[in-house]
Amino acid sequence: MRKKILAANWKMNLTQVEAASFVQTFLGEIGEVNDVEIVIVPPFTSIPALAQISEKAPFIRLGAQNVHWERSGAYTGEISATMLRALFVKYVLIGHSERRSLFGETDETVNRKVSAALEAGLRPIMCIGESLAERESGLVEKVLHRQVEGGLKGIAADHMSEIVLAYEPVWAIGTGRTATPEQAEEAHAFIRSVLAELFDQSSADRIRIQYGGSVKPENTEDLMRKPDIDGALVGGASLDPRSFAQIIRATEKTLK
Repeated sequence: MRKKILAANWKMNLTQVEAASFVQTFLGEIGEVNDVEIVIVPPFTSIPALAQISEKAPFIRLGAQNVHWERSGAYTGEISATMLRALFVKYVLIGHSERRSLFGETDETVNRKVSAALEAGLRPIMCIGESLAERESGLVEKVLHRQVEGGLKGIAADHMSEIVLAYEPVWAIGTGRTATPEQAEEAHAFIRSVLAELFDQSSADRIRIQYGGSVKPENTEDLMRKPDIDGALVGGASLDPRSFAQIIRATEKTLK
């Protein structure tokens, strides 16, 4: 059975002091969690402030929002997987729609980053998803197939349990619009069928696929009850420790 995974993507928000305050409040709200994996993905500057969080809460993992595919070199402004590992980072977001649309990331660069992350022992959260124009043009499956195939090119099937996919329809990110549970499940099921085609059914069954796109406490339970939705990549709602705790509790409720 795939363990649900909930990741808080803080994007370019919260200073080190604010991050430490968040964690203190969040741990007080959440108590003990056994059945759900939690990942907090702060800006790079707040990673050191959270590096020891697993000592207080072993069910929480630390993530980073980006990584470069080279181990070192003349890449001003970038950070390597080795550097992240030294800060006790376990997961790394790769190919988020904002990285693709604002910073020119492609399926090829996503693939190089996924490979580098796995080589360094990091677990990639590889983001995929269609724009509103692509959905309205009936291109959802074509776009998702291309992104999955391109992003995982050359990756061995035995790495599938180390990779998380995050389906985030671009039109639902930060807009207040959310894919219906049925729309999300349809996309997740299709993604899993692509994985079975590219690798094998066992690999497709092992990989976890999150949903991302205006996830909030009010819609979490309906989304998490769908069989192919294995968690959530949470943006705005994760900046409030109480809101994120409610999302976790709503997810736990679906497991009972």
